Amino acid sequence: MSGDRYFINDQNATYFLTCTVIHWIDVFIRREYKDIVVDSLKYCVEQKGLELNAWVIMSNHLHLVGRAREPHRMSDILRDFKKFTSKRIVEAIVEMPESWREWLLDKFSFEARRTRRAENYKLWTDDNHAIDLTHLSAMEKVDYIHRNPVRAGLVFQPDQYPYSSAVDYAGGIGLLKVHVL
Repeated sequence: MSGDRYFINDQNATYFLTCTVIHWIDVFIRREYKDIVVDSLKYCVEQKGLELNAWVIMSNHLHLVGRAREPHRMSDILRDFKKFTSKRIVEAIVEMPESWREWLLDKFSFEARRTRRAENYKLWTDDNHAIDLTHLSAMEKVDYIHRNPVRAGLVFQPDQYPYSSAVDYAGGIGLLKVHVL
């Protein structure tokens, strides 16, 4: 299928996940696109049984630490999340005065045709790079997630980046409900 060697075997374990835009295209440089992801994650938390421990949205990927509460399944949550956000982001690209609209739509359309894994546009790669944290340090992954915006030069301190759970770990209230470890 995707060639990813990281599988979700235990549907309710805690995982470190990476959702990547095809070809590492920098889609999430606009606030509107990031907000679609945040709104969808919020829905997954409230309605689909996703329990988030940490998250960050970067320019071309998203990291999560979380689990699916029973009877929900992590694979189902991720499938629905990717399908919904892909559709909504493509709609937003079409609606907004996006300077590189045609280029983006061409890339996403080509990838859908090439992989035959989407009807019209494919935004996300198939894999989720799922790492089961049952026997690993979840806090190492949380720190890694929160340092991403610092490493990218977006902020000086992790809790300064709004599209992350770092503010929750610094004692504040972020954009999404997070179960701090």
